[in-house]
Amino acid sequence: MRVLVQRCSEAWVTSEGVEVGRIGAGLCCLVGFTNEDEVATIPKLADKLWHLRIMDDADGVMNLSVAETTQSLLLVSQFTLYGDARKGRRPSWTAAARPEQAEPLFNALVDELRSLGATVETGRFRTEMQVGLVNDGPATLMIEL
Repeated sequence: MRVLVQRCSEAWVTSEGVEVGRIGAGLCCLVGFTNEDEVATIPKLADKLWHLRIMDDADGVMNLSVAETTQSLLLVSQFTLYGDARKGRRPSWTAAARPEQAEPLFNALVDELRSLGATVETGRFRTEMQVGLVNDGPATLMIEL
């Protein structure tokens, strides 16, 4: 599992010209799954995202988590996080989980975050999407489990 996490002051996603998710301040997370990923790892990933201390405290120091601040996350499925461009110029997607495997994992992550108390907005699985955000900081991290 890979998640590109971006702290944002706002983020949104559209699908087929319709806005399907929007948050204010929080975390915009592009989420990718590989062929070996299992649902048993989802709680660990959700806990990591929920408690990741990249939100500013009163002194402007990245010392708080989204759990302690806005509680808002925008999750967008992103199989291209597993693109391999080491050979040639056309990326290979063989490491990315097939949609039939990735969608239940993505949904389990959304459900797990919501069970922790998060407000979670999402993109629309298996569609072309446009993602916009105002990266706050900028603060961007790659999480891999």
